[in-house]
Amino acid sequence: MTQRDPLGIAVIGTGRMGADHVRRIQQLTSGARVTAVVDVDAERAKAVAALADGCTVHTDPAAAMASADVDAVLVASPGPAHEAALLAAFAHDFPVLCEKPLTPDAASAARVMEAEVSLGRRRVQVGFMRRYDAEYMKLKSPLETGQLGRPLMLHNRHRNAAGPPWFTSDMLISDSVAHETDVTRWLLGHEITAVTVLRPRPSANAPDDLQDPQFVVFETDGGAIVDVEMFVNCGFGYQVQAEVVCERGTARIGDGHAMVTHMAGRWGGTIAQDFTERFADAYDREIQAWVDATRRGEVTGPSVWDGYAAAAVCEAGVRSLEEGGRVEVDLVDRPALYRG
Repeated sequence: MTQRDPLGIAVIGTGRMGADHVRRIQQLTSGARVTAVVDVDAERAKAVAALADGCTVHTDPAAAMASADVDAVLVASPGPAHEAALLAAFAHDFPVLCEKPLTPDAASAARVMEAEVSLGRRRVQVGFMRRYDAEYMKLKSPLETGQLGRPLMLHNRHRNAAGPPWFTSDMLISDSVAHETDVTRWLLGHEITAVTVLRPRPSANAPDDLQDPQFVVFETDGGAIVDVEMFVNCGFGYQVQAEVVCERGTARIGDGHAMVTHMAGRWGGTIAQDFTERFADAYDREIQAWVDATRRGEVTGPSVWDGYAAAAVCEAGVRSLEEGGRVEVDLVDRPALYRG
């Protein structure tokens, strides 16, 4: 591949996220094209492949990675399938963008990390797209410059209009609070050392067996306290907010006041209804950044270490949810590959 050639990408998984990424790469991303798609559902894969001229269809990731026109891999399959796909990509020395979670648990994430470390260089960017969101990037700026002083607390709200019927209480942590886990580590530059999950009275809008909402408290090695309100059946829309409280001031994002209307004796705005609407621009920037870095021969963005740390924190959160009380996060030593 030369600098002028488009990056040939194999997209593994053609569900909602995979199909949206195929559309994004073909229509919005410069310097790349989708050359192969993979899904166990061949008919679904064929329908998504129709978005990309000349795209081949596979039901086996190994077959797609053996294609001569594949230069990189985007993993958007369900989390339990990620480890095998990542190890196969390592065997081809392909750069990878892996949607979160890196893997569903800390043990499998550690195996992926060990495999990448054995390569001697990073190959994976993990898809924590909030790092590419314009509002989160603005929130990060005063924390990097130190103009607000040391961060003391971080308040997060994460609300969905309605959760999917297959969502479980554990998934509120492992699938949803996983995002706050990563942005906490990224914004503050701290590791999360302990998790406590509190169980408010469940909403009448939640299924009978779902603990919704949940209130999650993180402790960090920098002495900050972080809280997350996780509410997946709030009923009114999709809402993500964050406020950092520092020694000399505060900064807040997510109020959604880009446009306010006044008419018929009322004022107001609109609320996004799902994450693909709220974070559309972030996904666009994330994919373009990955493509640009890959074409330069680099790997940037959230690392396998970040994916591993998120998995370990979420495991501690699930334990706290199920057993009650404070649960400490047990991390292995950070390999040199992910320092600095």
